[in-house]
Amino acid sequence: MYFIAALRKLDWAIIGIICLILTLGLFTFMSLEAGDYVITVRQLIFIATGLAVMFLVAFLDYRVFKNSSLVALLPYLISVLLLIIVFAFKEIRGASSWIKIGVFRLEPSEFAKVSLIILLAKYFSLKHIEISRIRHIFISGIYAVVPATLAFFQPDLGSALVMIAIWLGMLMFSGVRKSHLAAIFIVGIVISTLGWFFLLKPYQRTRITTFINPYVDPRGTGYSTIQSRITFGSGKILGILGARKEERPPTSIPEPFTDFTFAAFAQKFGFVGVVVLLGAFFLLIQRIGNIGGQASNNFAKLFSLGLITMIFTHLFINAGMNMGIMPITGIPLTFLSHGGSHLIAVMAGIGLIQSIKLHG
Repeated sequence: MYFIAALRKLDWAIIGIICLILTLGLFTFMSLEAGDYVITVRQLIFIATGLAVMFLVAFLDYRVFKNSSLVALLPYLISVLLLIIVFAFKEIRGASSWIKIGVFRLEPSEFAKVSLIILLAKYFSLKHIEISRIRHIFISGIYAVVPATLAFFQPDLGSALVMIAIWLGMLMFSGVRKSHLAAIFIVGIVISTLGWFFLLKPYQRTRITTFINPYVDPRGTGYSTIQSRITFGSGKILGILGARKEERPPTSIPEPFTDFTFAAFAQKFGFVGVVVLLGAFFLLIQRIGNIGGQASNNFAKLFSLGLITMIFTHLFINAGMNMGIMPITGIPLTFLSHGGSHLIAVMAGIGLIQSIKLHG
């Protein structure tokens, strides 16, 4: 009886919105594949696994993280350890971002994002009365900088940026002083300037500069941006799926199943499809915010804000780079892009949101 009552209490609107976005992604993959549907089938497996994880986490009591610092710290420590271990594995496409054992492949940085949200929600809720003290900003910043630095040197600049965005987003809602925020942004500008000259690799700097004018190197670093813009715009109002086969433009973007799925989606479904997709994301964010806002404790409120920050940052950066208005950083669009680690990690976060809905 409890199980049935709990099922009814879940936020099925969130589940429905997520399933809608996932389905749109599957239709995009099917239109891109030549008939074997290997990517589509693999994504279906990831979706099934992600949904199972979501329901499993939903029926766990999220308050174990709120009530125990050790429990909140444990996922973070495991993810940091995995981010270190990943350097021992062979590089894939020039990056040490995956732990690969046989057919199994895990990207620790995706799970580090969710574990960071849990830890920061615990820390800020524990220290909310004295959060204005500079030492709490510094300590919470260290929590974010450790996994972000490890991700940066994989190199995975996109994930590093998302982790810093999560920290900043949660920090702003934790009650920190505006003067301290201003100081953080000034320090951030200084660090970014130094990082530009001393930390970023030449190809990373080129990616950032060529998105402004990709035609400087149209066959090299500017190629992805140019093709993404062309593909994105070719969908026009209603997309190409309804057009006759001989009238459909080719999809010539690199990585159409991962980094540039949004451009492929826009080509298939057009402006109308993009509006529907973005509307679904903002409805999802609103539902998560409503659950967090109605929660009875600061941990739940802060966790929901952290998850919103993560989803929005992925959406903002990925959509921007697909439209050619932001540098290419190689992060997926949540629920739309192909990939298991990011999807399962986010579904675990959604499971915690559902647990908050169940337990208040």
